[in-house]
Amino acid sequence: MAPGAKRPGAVPGLKGKLRIIGGTWRSRLLSFPERADLRPTPDRVRETLFNWLQPWMPGAECLDLFAGSGALGIESLSRGARSVVLVESDAVTAQALRANLDLLAAAPAAELVHADARAFLQGTAHSFDIVFLDPPYQSGLLAECCARLEAGGWVRPHGLIYLETAGDQPLPLPAAWTLLRSKRAGQVGYYLAQNTGMIPGND
Repeated sequence: MAPGAKRPGAVPGLKGKLRIIGGTWRSRLLSFPERADLRPTPDRVRETLFNWLQPWMPGAECLDLFAGSGALGIESLSRGARSVVLVESDAVTAQALRANLDLLAAAPAAELVHADARAFLQGTAHSFDIVFLDPPYQSGLLAECCARLEAGGWVRPHGLIYLETAGDQPLPLPAAWTLLRSKRAGQVGYYLAQNTGMIPGND
């Protein structure tokens, strides 16, 4: 991030702060570590995303695979999700996320797993209604995690997958996933797909 640049998703004028934008915890401020590789999903992207998800969100079981600040997983609980599993590999970030979940008294609906996303997906699959997939843009993990989610049965039939990446990167959707929505915000591309099970060329 260039010197003086605003951190996407952060609260203007408040370093290391994130605002929940809707639902039960609307306008609550949460702290997150000031790290160059930690970039909460921008407010306007979250607003659009959760407008997309609103028909499916009440009672949903969610997986936030690269939780970071917890912006997506916590926003889901605020807006009526039944539960969310937040996976975070970095120890310092996971500790801050645990503090935020405790502050909100989010247990038992929120489960924090301190683990590498790839290692997590090698475990026994539990299927989810909504999966948030927002790895570091240059990590190369998006395609691998999409493949593992599909192969392992982590996404329920007709379940939804949110994907966020640099806008110039290709979108590696498995054949059984159908793209429902697609938008860009600056250099960020964000997408909503559904596990329809419809593979092109198959009757």
